[in-house]
Amino acid sequence: MAKAKIEYNCQECGAIHNKWSGQCGDCKEWNCLIEVAPQTAGSAKTAKNPRFAGYAGVQQGVQLLGSVNLEKTPRIITKMSELDRVLGGGLVRGSVTLIGGDPGIGKSTILLQALDSLSQLKCLYVSGEESLQQISMRSQRLNLALDDLKLLTETGIERILTIAQREQPELMVIDSIQTIYTEQLNSAPGSVSQIRESTAQLVRYAKQTGTSLFIVGHVTKEGTLAGPRVLEHMVDTVLYFEGDPGSRYRILRAVKNRFGAVNEIGVFAMTDKGLKGVANPSAIFLAGHEENVAGSVVMVTREGTRPILVEVQALVDESHGGNPRRVTLGLEQNRMAMLLAVLNRHGGISMYDQDVYANVVGGVKVTETASDLPLLLAALSSFRNKSVPSDLVIFGEVGLAGEVRPVPNGEERLKEASKHGFKRAIIPTGNLPQKPIKGMEVLGTHRIESALQYL
Repeated sequence: MAKAKIEYNCQECGAIHNKWSGQCGDCKEWNCLIEVAPQTAGSAKTAKNPRFAGYAGVQQGVQLLGSVNLEKTPRIITKMSELDRVLGGGLVRGSVTLIGGDPGIGKSTILLQALDSLSQLKCLYVSGEESLQQISMRSQRLNLALDDLKLLTETGIERILTIAQREQPELMVIDSIQTIYTEQLNSAPGSVSQIRESTAQLVRYAKQTGTSLFIVGHVTKEGTLAGPRVLEHMVDTVLYFEGDPGSRYRILRAVKNRFGAVNEIGVFAMTDKGLKGVANPSAIFLAGHEENVAGSVVMVTREGTRPILVEVQALVDESHGGNPRRVTLGLEQNRMAMLLAVLNRHGGISMYDQDVYANVVGGVKVTETASDLPLLLAALSSFRNKSVPSDLVIFGEVGLAGEVRPVPNGEERLKEASKHGFKRAIIPTGNLPQKPIKGMEVLGTHRIESALQYL
């Protein structure tokens, strides 16, 4: 057989070259050529396979927007409440979900548990990393009833799709995409070209057949998904596992979801029987000190559609170096430096000669601005060595002019805090509830100075 023709595409200008070179001949950029598989007549015939003509997701020709069928597609409930929450209410037929996370954090474990809860579906588990014996041993260790699960150890995407068309599964798992390769390219598995082409074929198969697809992806040392950025654009949902592999708790976060809320999280506890959903995550994120300690403030953050109570800790200590340190875990470091400048300018409290450390208990990453006011007051509490009352909850955004701005869903946050026994709250004036919350004293502030006076 004649060797398949290979082309190289420039990622900067899109120019096509017949062979690889270090520099693009058109735009003169360096190291921008990647291997691609050219469109052939055979692939065009595959795309028009009449076997897929009955799938409702593929419509031929132009259609008016008003004539589109709005009948809601029923979701597949996985019976794992935290996973269903992150997915937006369950699996959607024909959806492609990409799961990434550090090694050993539980990606394969949660997928096996999901397959066990979806035993009524025809499932196919494709493994390119583990042997059949390793998968079977994990299933027995987790006490899963997966005797009828169909397993396949294969790394060639063409053979995988051929077997999938014969088996016609309703749910398929690919573990992992970095081990899959296509024979149309000469590059090694895991390269940018192989990942992109293999994922494109898997997505095309899922959309044409209505198969729900889970794809496991590796992450780099920076914590991002390995491979081209276009990988996240091709799939419908991107889930990240967060947390220390040595810790008991894991957080599954949706960073992209075409069928649900973005930044929705699911909290799991790793046990000897696998991952178990945590119905009340606020209870585990609150440390519950036996006595009040300085530098600890409880805030209400919002992840997706869920309000969660977390503890923000700060430690302020005298700096013995020329440059005071600003270290954060779970918070944005540059924002803390900015807030300390606001505290100096509008609160009259300077920490230019102090090391400041901040941490969110439980490994939660708080990215919203509602953590501004709790962080400032926690740093001040540690600096003055005076504790904040244990029944006080705080949230609010702080501006550069010293104003305290409202945050979304303030009343819902207060109700969550009241549910956990908090009696007082310091919040932005714009978030004051229209009706008093029973058993809670709410103090509104519009300036950082008034918040300091309350304490």
